[in-house]
Amino acid sequence: MFSRVRSQQGLAVVGVTFLGYGVMILAGALGLVIPYAIAAAVVLSGELALATRYADTAQLVAKAGVGLPFRRLVRDLSVALLVIAAVRPGLVGTVAVLLLPAALWVVAVGTTAVTKSVEGRVDPPAYTRNIDLGALRRVPTPPTWARRLAGLRLPLLNVLLVPAAVVAAAVDRVAPVVVTGLVTLVAGLVTAAVLALAALRGRGATPGVLPAVHDWLAREKPEVALYFAGPAKDVYQANMWLAPMEATGRRAVVLLRAADAFHQLADTRLPVICVPAGVDFMNLDLGSLRVALYAANVGANIHLLREPGVKHVFVGHGDSDKAASVNPYSKVYDEVWVAGPAGRERYARADVGVLDRDIVEVGRPQLAGVHTFGSGAPDHLFTVLYAPTWEGWLDDDPYHTSLVLMGERIVSGLLAAGNLRVVYKPHPLTGTRSPKAKAVHERVVARIRAAGGETDPSSLDGAAHLVVTGRTPSLFDCFNVTDLLVSDVSSVVSDFVQSERPYVVANPAGLPEDEFRRQFPTARAAYLLSADGGELAKILAVTRGGDDPMAEARRELKEYLLGPAGSNPMDRFRDEIGRLCG
Repeated sequence: MFSRVRSQQGLAVVGVTFLGYGVMILAGALGLVIPYAIAAAVVLSGELALATRYADTAQLVAKAGVGLPFRRLVRDLSVALLVIAAVRPGLVGTVAVLLLPAALWVVAVGTTAVTKSVEGRVDPPAYTRNIDLGALRRVPTPPTWARRLAGLRLPLLNVLLVPAAVVAAAVDRVAPVVVTGLVTLVAGLVTAAVLALAALRGRGATPGVLPAVHDWLAREKPEVALYFAGPAKDVYQANMWLAPMEATGRRAVVLLRAADAFHQLADTRLPVICVPAGVDFMNLDLGSLRVALYAANVGANIHLLREPGVKHVFVGHGDSDKAASVNPYSKVYDEVWVAGPAGRERYARADVGVLDRDIVEVGRPQLAGVHTFGSGAPDHLFTVLYAPTWEGWLDDDPYHTSLVLMGERIVSGLLAAGNLRVVYKPHPLTGTRSPKAKAVHERVVARIRAAGGETDPSSLDGAAHLVVTGRTPSLFDCFNVTDLLVSDVSSVVSDFVQSERPYVVANPAGLPEDEFRRQFPTARAAYLLSADGGELAKILAVTRGGDDPMAEARRELKEYLLGPAGSNPMDRFRDEIGRLCG
């Protein structure tokens, strides 16, 4: 609803702005100064709103062929019309009024060509971490302000001609427009000169990063790669595999494809290479690789999947009962690694083309640090972790997350129960797609803060309520201080079962209990919470009192989800890597 209203507001701004442009042309042609000035103020305000608050709508307008360059041409035409009609300058003045704005457009087109030649030097073709590339050549690049102003953004300077034209018409002299036009043209020429000088100084020089990366690959010959092609907001999917990769004892490398993800990747001792451009990445010599692990199904995976001689393995970013855990895309890999029998059966039920012989159960090596017992500290306060999943991609699935329909009720009920601690850790993508989910999240944070809670703490020490939205403390760190989890159908539940402590799964759709547990096997040992949250008080009473009837069911479910008791998932992970490396 919010996004629809915002879209309607954006379209209204577009309509008013375009009407303003029409009035500017008409008033300019008729030499009407006051209507022109009013329309110009409307247009400038509308353009500011489209550039900031309604940027999405502005993109749609540009796709329709009415982008900023076209609108700026209309603006400059209106300036010329107003001055010629109202001031009636002589031949020299008319030529100046027409040619000065046009000259800036010519300069803008020229700077576009120059910036193309230096773009590769501004954004390096590769980024690395924990890799010694030796001494690399420093290539001169133009200053940031010049790059931002270059190209078809340069005629933005001509906006100064609008008030100059109004002044010129008011005083009946062409000088204000001529002087302003000369100033904007000089500014454009200075920008062009700065860009051209940088291009000439760097002519013939290319960054040495890619050749150095090629040399490193040839020298170190990594045999195992963790590949992640997603953006920064999804980098948690790769972060969870860094520690297991470090523990394999193999020559390993992390391969990324997005610069923002590279900068947000968690700390690791592993060498990291990020090559954003597909052509550059596909030209890397990866002949030494034997195994490639994929944390997410994204289109750019094809750039490594095409590599012969490599065993391509989908490891995902957590087993859950959500449809994403059985994506048909998974059949492109040589093998699909799941935690336990539940993962294997999930693919069999989905019948998406992944063969049973290609599924390998390796457990969840990330869970080695999750304790299978409580805090044990004498001053430990009963702690409830509320970790809802995000809203998902589908607009017609209001039950993907409990946050929107139940989140405030859950947190309010926990805070009202007293004598317990609430830790709220939402999914990293919460609110990125749904404004409604973002709004509820903000209200939940406000409730916890009003109850004396801390936001974005550096540790889990103390007894205060907490809101944990940063990368640290990690989800698994939160598990180790948790006595009761409240979550949704997600991989959070599967991972928490490692602790054998009680957990609650939200049932916002109100499915019958038997049907809910049948559809979502991870909830077999869960306490269920309906949309009104009426069961919460009873669940707290049972789990805090120590009389926990679901304890045995959780131990059985743990083997079903995560593999046999007593087996070390890190050893299994390491052994399977070794098998594929040969």
